[in-house]
Amino acid sequence: MTPNVGQTDRIVRGVAGVALVLLAVFGGMPLFEAGLAKWIAVLIGLVLLATSSVRFCPAYAVLGVKTCKDC
Repeated sequence: MTPNVGQTDRIVRGVAGVALVLLAVFGGMPLFEAGLAKWIAVLIGLVLLATSSVRFCPAYAVLGVKTCKDC
């Protein structure tokens, strides 16, 4: 897996992932009261955190996108 996620992209994904997981689990927002919406948000947040930590996004690979300068 060749890295295809740059530093700025990693930071944005990490912050968004943490925010989604925390809002879904602890936020108490009406949007996340339904069980399905809550778990979808948690899943998306975890995927964002995973792609941020390994610097590889499968969707970027399929589309041929790279947000890093040195890869």
